[in-house]
Amino acid sequence: MLVGRVVDSMPSFPAGSTVQVDGVEVDTDVLSQVLGAHARADVVRSGAIAFCFVVLAAAVLSWAITGRVLKPVHDVTEAARRLSAESLGERLRLAGPRDEVAELADTFDGMLDRLQAAFDSQRRFVANASHELRTPLSVIRTELDVTLSDPDADVEELRRMAGVVRTAAERSEQLVSALLLLARTEGTRLAVHEPVDLAAVVDSAWRAVRAESAAKQLRMSFRTGPAPAVGDPALLERIAGNLLENAVRHNLVGGWIDVVTEGGPQWSVLRVSSSGPPIAPELVEGLFEPFRRGGTDRTARTGTGLGLSIVRAAVTAHEGRVHAEAVSGGGLAVIVHLPAAGR
Repeated sequence: MLVGRVVDSMPSFPAGSTVQVDGVEVDTDVLSQVLGAHARADVVRSGAIAFCFVVLAAAVLSWAITGRVLKPVHDVTEAARRLSAESLGERLRLAGPRDEVAELADTFDGMLDRLQAAFDSQRRFVANASHELRTPLSVIRTELDVTLSDPDADVEELRRMAGVVRTAAERSEQLVSALLLLARTEGTRLAVHEPVDLAAVVDSAWRAVRAESAAKQLRMSFRTGPAPAVGDPALLERIAGNLLENAVRHNLVGGWIDVVTEGGPQWSVLRVSSSGPPIAPELVEGLFEPFRRGGTDRTARTGTGLGLSIVRAAVTAHEGRVHAEAVSGGGLAVIVHLPAAGR
């Protein structure tokens, strides 16, 4: 169309006439054809050059805009490639407009926060588990070395050494069993779903710690109404057993324990409260972490430090919830909510 307009805009000559060009007579029809051909060639040549420049400019502009838009995505990709267990501290913290790319970067940073917390928790768990397992083994080795190095060791000394070794071995066995139970329970789904009354579970778990409670002269209060739930009977008994064991072992001589079970349309509740040493409210949540006793790592000589961790894992597997509260004057109350049987 452009070529046609250029040709149409050229001067026209009368048909059959001639014109003189550089002293030469030229037929106007031939001249018109030659001029038209040259005009078309010039327009095509100029158009081709202009088209190349336009394409080049568009390519450069597109590359610049695309690079600017996709740079945050490239940053996310490079960060993902650099990540390892030792470099989880890196964050994108993308600035700029809050668009889809920024939302992706924020989601990526949130994922890194969760991964770093999980890795840190795993490192603490492995370190604490190694320490807990090393302690009884050190006791066993020390007792054996001391006794074997004594040439005058009599039967009584050997029996004393055997008793210490047996106690340390039992502690190791308890710790390994607790670790296996925690590993099997944490993050898993229940394989057994049976109707269970929490009141009956408490009664069964209480028989295992009754003698230890009597030795400490603890005052017991049971208000165990019907509390129907659904789940794994063995795990539910482990929940009640761990709570009662903690309440007895971390109690004061002559202290008290109060146990309540009650049912509801949505939740069945188990509450175990006990006296004991004062616990700062800000340390209560940390008691559910592995190897945490009274808010301090590895401070008690009894227990594995995994009781409340197992309780939380088992309650989570039952799709329930658990929390603890510091008791005024000293002690702890742990409240477990489990889905009711008729829910």
